[in-house]
Amino acid sequence: MRALLVEDEAKLARLVARGLTEHGHVADVVGSGEEALAVVADGAYDVVLLDVRLPGMDGFETCRRLRTARVWTPVVMLTARTAVADRIAGLDAGADDYVAKPFAFDELLARMRAVARRGEVPRPTVLTVGDLRLDPASRRAWRAHQEVTLSAREFALLEAFMRRPGRALTRDELLEHAWGWDSDVASNVVDVYVRYLREKIDRPYGRHSIETVRGTGYRITADRATSEDGQTQAVADGDG
Repeated sequence: MRALLVEDEAKLARLVARGLTEHGHVADVVGSGEEALAVVADGAYDVVLLDVRLPGMDGFETCRRLRTARVWTPVVMLTARTAVADRIAGLDAGADDYVAKPFAFDELLARMRAVARRGEVPRPTVLTVGDLRLDPASRRAWRAHQEVTLSAREFALLEAFMRRPGRALTRDELLEHAWGWDSDVASNVVDVYVRYLREKIDRPYGRHSIETVRGTGYRITADRATSEDGQTQAVADGDG
């Protein structure tokens, strides 16, 4: 899951971002509502974690402006203001949930998963492409009925693909979705991890679901079985 954390307290922002990363998610951090509005307009986020007390534009107004701009990314408000009136204000501003500080991290993760599934764009509990299934909540993946063991980064990359089936994604888009927009990782690392994924979810099962799109990047499609001579009906695989 890719989250945008809007938090001006640097120490808390680092702690939350580190916790999300350790659980296999990608966390981008900004420190103001104005930055959040600019970033969300260009980013594909599964959830926004939005602090209420921000410098300048507060979280309520930030959320209200997101909704006015028809940005429907799920929003979880984070705040120490737990009065009923404050919770109502956050929900009325367009937030999907409200978590009081201090919070249990496992509860935050559960609430993130819950609101992500309720987004305007259909977000099923388990993502499916052909006989490949991925459960973002339990961090598990299967080819047919056999579970596939993936590293945290492999899982993040596969999730990026499976949330956009059939769509050609550039290496930069895949870096952004699976590593974060401020990552200093070189784009060719995507090729390395695509090969890792193919070795785990495709080749052992005679499949060719991750396709190379020449001049663009990669996409995932419904399973295509490999024929006896090693050829498929998919676009040519530049990685062999």
